[in-house]
Amino acid sequence: MTAEGTHMGAFGSREWGLMLFAGITWGASFLFIAEGLVAFEPGLIATLRIFFGALTLTFVKKARAPLPREALRPVVALGFLWMAFPFFLFAVAEQNITSALAGMLNGAVPIFAVTIAAIMLRKAPSRLQLAGLAIGTTGLILMGLPSLDSVSSAVGVLLVLVALASYGLSINIAAPLQQNYGALPVLWRSQIAALVMSLPLGGYALTQSSFAFVPLLAMIALGVGGTALAFVAMTTLIGRVGGSRASVTIYITPPVALFLGWVLRDDSVAPIAIVGSAVAILAAWVVSREKAKPQIASSGDGRRPESQT
Repeated sequence: MTAEGTHMGAFGSREWGLMLFAGITWGASFLFIAEGLVAFEPGLIATLRIFFGALTLTFVKKARAPLPREALRPVVALGFLWMAFPFFLFAVAEQNITSALAGMLNGAVPIFAVTIAAIMLRKAPSRLQLAGLAIGTTGLILMGLPSLDSVSSAVGVLLVLVALASYGLSINIAAPLQQNYGALPVLWRSQIAALVMSLPLGGYALTQSSFAFVPLLAMIALGVGGTALAFVAMTTLIGRVGGSRASVTIYITPPVALFLGWVLRDDSVAPIAIVGSAVAILAAWVVSREKAKPQIASSGDGRRPESQT
């Protein structure tokens, strides 16, 4: 089940704040993953970021609020689709492509999210949404073209696209969960489920990894910022505006990843990629102007879900 948001109009200051915080933090996450790969195997990176994220939310009282039994299955699914599975894929992908390219490709999430939402809601995207997606896709192509001249990057790109499809599905699962139960309880339990799933692979990866202080700091920042706080912001935004419109947050991620990769890791950045970043931001603004219709899925007992933040 998916649901449209409780905030039907154009984005206000709160929606823009949530979107910018999550988008910028996730843009930096690709840099942290690249730093982690200096010493850690991909399986350990995925496990550590989930661990530090779950640990952060453990100290937030509202995160420990009880959930009904019927919520556990979708929460566990969210842990796999939004965290355990794509986190591992991104870490593997960055062994083959730069952090800048991984971040730029991440901007394709709204394409998957809107498509999946249309299927789940049995409702075609609006003209404005389609226009925004077309603009965003154009921006992504402009950003990605200069980096796709190597055959060796094909596997990395494919892994990122699979991860993005997983993100697109999970965004639509998260919407009704957040509206019914709030962002914090859903995320904390999803991260615990994801941690349990990741531990076997993480334990093996630990035996294949070395230790370095800077990569460990990068994992702490990745977990606290990218896996805890940014996910809280994103899940709250999803509950307010719906999965399709909230997914445009991802259009903020490519320019941030591009800039940080260029400045801190000396990733090559072509002028056309900078133009693509600007086009992607324009797409986020276009889709955010869409006014959703008041269609909200009911909860399992027939109650209309309320927004909880």
